Amino acid sequence: MNYMGTHTFKKASPYRVLGSLLALTCLITLGGCATSTAPPPSATTEDVGFTEEYRIGVGDALSINVWRNADLSVQVPVRPDGKVSVPLAGDVTVGNKTPQEVSQDITERLSKFIRDPYVTVIVTNMGSADYRSRVRVTGAVNGPSSTPYRQGMTVLDIVLEAGGLTEFANPSKATLYRKNGERIDIDLRGILNRGDMSTNYSLMPGDVITVPERAF
Repeated sequence: MNYMGTHTFKKASPYRVLGSLLALTCLITLGGCATSTAPPPSATTEDVGFTEEYRIGVGDALSINVWRNADLSVQVPVRPDGKVSVPLAGDVTVGNKTPQEVSQDITERLSKFIRDPYVTVIVTNMGSADYRSRVRVTGAVNGPSSTPYRQGMTVLDIVLEAGGLTEFANPSKATLYRKNGERIDIDLRGILNRGDMSTNYSLMPGDVITVPERAF
């Protein structure tokens, strides 16, 4: 028996074909749009450079090299007064300067003694990072101290950690020095004796409090 031709194939509707084509076109279009509208790479992955030049601080170690003059080249730490000693150039102020600025200063000094000096300055150890993150109290306190900064520290906190004032202190003339050069008067007498907290300032990394002795 011949079964050929007994199966019936239903012709697809032209509307269904058109609908399928439209759906496929939308998918392709959406795929293209998704690619073209993807967010650009974060700016942080393209620019990771520093915005400011490093400035030398107390505790840093410098390598100062004078080309073809090994006897003038030195490895020196930055002293608490912000200076270093360089052969022929003498004491050079380096604190809060960039290595390039220090190089220029030393070059000018050495040019009086040698012809066309070429000086490079490299920071080999950034010890100032720890130095700048501390707070200090000096002068007429029982235990002058340098303490790691803690968030929330105040003038009273650091003075108490220093053992309080000596009998020779002049608490009304204490001063807070900020590393940006700001100078702020502190009334420790009011803080300690009267509970007047108007000058009990919150401290910042690098702050220094000095308490003078009273005049006799």
